[in-house]
Amino acid sequence: MLRKSPKAYKISFVIISLLCGLSRMACAQAKELSLPPHLIQSVSGQDIYEGLLSLNMLGCPVLETEDVVAACDNVRDSVVRIDMGKAYGSGVVFRLTEEGAVIATNRHVLAYWDENTGVVCFPQGWYVNARMLGSSSSCDVGFLQVDKEELGISALMELRSVRLDEEVYDGLQKGAVAFCLGADRSLNEIVYQEVRVEDTDRYIDLFEGNMLYGHGFAKEGMSGGGIFDGYGHFIGLLAGGTWQGEIAGVPPGEVERAYREIAGE
Repeated sequence: MLRKSPKAYKISFVIISLLCGLSRMACAQAKELSLPPHLIQSVSGQDIYEGLLSLNMLGCPVLETEDVVAACDNVRDSVVRIDMGKAYGSGVVFRLTEEGAVIATNRHVLAYWDENTGVVCFPQGWYVNARMLGSSSSCDVGFLQVDKEELGISALMELRSVRLDEEVYDGLQKGAVAFCLGADRSLNEIVYQEVRVEDTDRYIDLFEGNMLYGHGFAKEGMSGGGIFDGYGHFIGLLAGGTWQGEIAGVPPGEVERAYREIAGE
């Protein structure tokens, strides 16, 4: 029987120890590889919201084919009720920003606004406080701000702002089909009225400016609501109507310019 020298045992022990060490390292590496990768950074609701804003994904859809019924379904949730206790009017979600939702309405509606009692009522059933951003001195337009702290990020991500395109507005033809949406007397109800465009640049003394003019119906409380074409583009802020079936709206370019002036953009 062959015997190993003490030196040989020592060498064997070293080799076995090294092998055991390598085995332990391999097991540890295998265990590490079997674990799911660590997340480098978590994403918050605010991050998602700001991402959607940057990608312009929070606007109302616009149709490729004219269809007033489908267009109305796409934009109706962008129209809100502005409740001021003894009076009410309408507004539209004009813009979504990192700070919250900007509501466009008429200057004459905001003449009744009181931040202590006024609330903005969204079609989704939310009733929230708002603050006035300001009103234009040159057209019948004013703005409210609903801060994100009032609604919360999840609710903001459910909102959609109106889509406006001045080239679309400039291309409107006499007789084009459009529709108005505004608040009704009943809470959470929206009034729909079809409109025929007559003129996109008609001077109207009452408003001391050039307005969108058409034939349709508008009743009390719809002031500040939206006028939309058959594709869903925002083509005017409803400012008034007559018993003779006439409506007038502030053109979208004027609304945009009023906002930029007030917001300092």
